[in-house]
Amino acid sequence: MAKLIVLLSGHVASGKSTLAKLLEVEFDFHVVKTWQLLNTVRPDVAQDRKSLQELGEELDRKTNGQWVVEQLGSFVSSIEPDALVVVDAVRIQDQIDGVRKGFGKIVKHIHLHAPKATLTKRYRKRSGKPIKEFKSYTQVLRNPTEKDVPKLASAADIVVDTTRNTEKDVLIRAACHLGLYGRGYERVVDVLVGGQYGSEGKGQVSAYLSSEYDLLVRVGGPNAGHKVYELPEPYTFHSLPSGARTCTADIVIGAGAVVNVETLWREINDCDLNHRQLTIDPQVMLISARDIRKELGNVKSIGSTGQGVGAATARRILDRGINHVELAQHVKKFRPFVRPASEVIEEACRNHKKILLEGTQGTGLSLFHGSYPHVTSRDTTVAGCLSEAGISSSRVRKVVMVCRTYPIRVQNPGGAGNTSGPMSQEIKLPEISRRSGISVSELRKTETTSTTKKKRRISEFDWVLLKKAAELNAPTDIALTFVDYICKKNREARRFEQLTQETVRFIQEVERVAEAPVSLISTRFHHRSVIDRRSW
Repeated sequence: MAKLIVLLSGHVASGKSTLAKLLEVEFDFHVVKTWQLLNTVRPDVAQDRKSLQELGEELDRKTNGQWVVEQLGSFVSSIEPDALVVVDAVRIQDQIDGVRKGFGKIVKHIHLHAPKATLTKRYRKRSGKPIKEFKSYTQVLRNPTEKDVPKLASAADIVVDTTRNTEKDVLIRAACHLGLYGRGYERVVDVLVGGQYGSEGKGQVSAYLSSEYDLLVRVGGPNAGHKVYELPEPYTFHSLPSGARTCTADIVIGAGAVVNVETLWREINDCDLNHRQLTIDPQVMLISARDIRKELGNVKSIGSTGQGVGAATARRILDRGINHVELAQHVKKFRPFVRPASEVIEEACRNHKKILLEGTQGTGLSLFHGSYPHVTSRDTTVAGCLSEAGISSSRVRKVVMVCRTYPIRVQNPGGAGNTSGPMSQEIKLPEISRRSGISVSELRKTETTSTTKKKRRISEFDWVLLKKAAELNAPTDIALTFVDYICKKNREARRFEQLTQETVRFIQEVERVAEAPVSLISTRFHHRSVIDRRSW
């Protein structure tokens, strides 16, 4: 039995075949043409509109219109169960009533209409294939059945004027009436963001979670590096999601992302992605050499990574309508991957697929909510990431905020008064070494930035920042990383109860302040580094 049968009615040239084709392309409908059913009944019928009209009327008289449901039943029995079927087209009420009686509630009737002047104009453009047409639209309307077709509108489930709507408008209206987009906005998107100043370990947490999702989405730019544990060497992602090398999910780079062409191209090749797996939104912004040069001043004054992301973002705003701005759609080697990210994401939502949106940097670096001017060039909160990806907040199921036990910022740039930004209670690595038992040399190696290879500044855990980040992001879960910095013994823990008591007390305090459970705990940089306490 089919899942849905849609009957189309309307005058010749009202848009029935166009709608049927769009339903086929967008929603995998099987299209049944009534002229093909007539050929099944009488294979020798001439393939011109007059002969087909006359045969249809003859069958209607003999069967009271039941020949349509009989032929349709044979077709439906030959295709897969739960199929979607559209019939192009029905011409009398008896045909519609017969199909409704034969198939019940799964039948929906859509009637399309347009003024005669519009229909006449459209008819002139017909090619005459596969059906030979009349010379004029006036001849079409001489047929009594065709003349009475508008009467079918009174009993239709949906009536659409195709004159005042584009083809896509008609599809959207019909599809929404039919429930093809689903009901409401199902919460299938989980968002991962940083709760501090970046380098919280988002890459490893994201890589750990990625195998549970059907679609991975990345925003931000190459000024953020997400390092993932791999052998023989870790891999750092600057543009693609952190699970791109280790899982089979499809990949999307959202419209608000900013990319360096060569950096992204290298990652595409490293991950061996093809055009079916990867989507790059056509409006993704490209970084130029000039953008990178323009940021040299910020590198020297506030410790910017100098990757050109901010300059490219500013150029996207200031040059619109004045100078040509190159986007992903203009790059020849990207073209096989270019398609609207919103369409891919919406299709995944409609099909109940699970989506992981991976944010970059940290809440404390937000352009709007961080300590300006020591901020990045975008909003790094959940709201900002959703905006860049083109995902409604109504789609969000979980928000995972990643925090590390000792927040970091990049080292201060040279020059009097220059700083990468304020930190609460900055401390030195020897003190962390004394507390944790990890050697200073290992800490120095770890605390080097993924993108610029600069040394990091480090501080005591900032509870004020945690509270603010929680207020901005409303996390459902906290992922706490670098718990081996509390005590090196935590590296051997595989279960929560194996953590040191000091660590457990720290986690409990984080949960109280953030008002969210610490459900993921990273004990070391390793593929078995995560203690998973989730209930989802």
